[in-house]
Parts: sequence; structure tokens; C-alpha cells
Amino acid sequence: MPINLTEAAKELRRSSTDAERLLWKRLKAKQLNGLKFRRQEQIGRFIVDFVCHEKSIIIEADGSQHALEKGKDQERTQWLNSQGFIVLRFWNNEILMNIEGVMEAIRMQCDSPLSPTLSHKGRGSDI
Repeated sequence: MPINLTEAAKELRRSSTDAERLLWKRLKAKQLNGLKFRRQEQIGRFIVDFVCHEKSIIIEADGSQHALEKGKDQERTQWLNSQGFIVLRFWNNEILMNIEGVMEAIRMQCDSPLSPTLSHKGRGSDI
């Protein structure tokens, strides 16, 4: 039976993690450089945590399960990159313990004139 991604995205919005809620509080309502971010948005066969279409930036808040799913995450990131998106990944504890540093990393990427195909990809601290 095919997965209904619209319903899955709605459920993910309802059951956000503490880190996702904190990050959304800082991204919503065009608070970051006047940019519109969406949360739990379907892109292709994936649901991404946050996306800014204007800057083609996706932000993923990763919990401990992602340490075990590196291959899946790499495949997902590669596909999203091939669609023109930059993917920034932050660990949940990094968001909770260093929200200002995370926001600065996101802000720097949003201000970057580099195209998605030329930018560096990785965790927030690798930008």
C-alpha cells in the first residue's frame, strides 16, 4: 500500500521534536532575513523538516536514529542536491544546546552567493 505523504507530513507537524519546535520558532514568520520557510514539506518522495524554496535550502534536524541511517541520509541528500537543494543537517542536541550557533550557520548559508551545486554540504558545524 503506498504511503500518503501528505498525511505523513501532517502527522510529523503534530508530533514535532523539541529541537524541531525550537528551530521552527526561529524560522517561521519570515524571521530569518525575511525568508519564508515551510516545515515538514514533501519534496519528491521525501518529507523534509524545513525548506526555503527561495534559497533552495533544506534544514534537517537529526535525532539519534540518524546515526544508524547514514546510508539512507546520504542517498536522500544526494537526490535533494540533484534537485538543486542545499541540505544542512544539525543534530537535535546541537539545536537545543546551541541554537544561536545553528541559526548563524543557517544565516550564513542563506547569505551565501554560491549556487547549491558549488556549496559545501554537511553538518552545521562543517559549513
